[in-house]
Amino acid sequence: MRSGGSPAGSSRVARLDPYALPVRFSAVDAAADAQVRDVELHRERVVVRRSFAGMRMALNMPVSAFSGIGLKVIAGEGGAAVAVVLAHEDPSLALPLAVSPESDDVLADWRSWGAVLGLPLLVEEAGGWREPYRRLGGVRVEPTRPRRRRRSALRKRRPSILMRRLAGKLTEAAPVHRGEREIIARN
Repeated sequence: MRSGGSPAGSSRVARLDPYALPVRFSAVDAAADAQVRDVELHRERVVVRRSFAGMRMALNMPVSAFSGIGLKVIAGEGGAAVAVVLAHEDPSLALPLAVSPESDDVLADWRSWGAVLGLPLLVEEAGGWREPYRRLGGVRVEPTRPRRRRRSALRKRRPSILMRRLAGKLTEAAPVHRGEREIIARN
């Protein structure tokens, strides 16, 4: 599927579907001869084809070479828009995945692309990209949440004895059988 300068998709609005990989689309490239580059996006790799100074080239990169799935605000003549970008340390290799004036649609796409490609979610700042959530390796770190039972609508249906029950304790009166032969039922 190809489109003029924005990502193509199957819906009424031009958008790429992260669950329908591999996808092929065209993106704007100011340095290319025709101002367009063709992109093939797979789950494991990205192929960028463009022509520069009359020479055709193809960049075949693994998805892991990208920093993550970035979310950035684009100010334009018609107002601000929010874009989802496959972010790279080299800004010329960043690939636009979705652009929309409505942030709700873009946030859903941002999370979907991050889950499908297995890349961290990033937000653009003045100095570059940063992660909006704290992480420890691949696990997102959040403050602990309260126990569900106490605030649940179903709490009256559950036996409350389970919340009061304590683990048993070993006392002096508990029988201990040392030196005896163990009896095991075997067939």
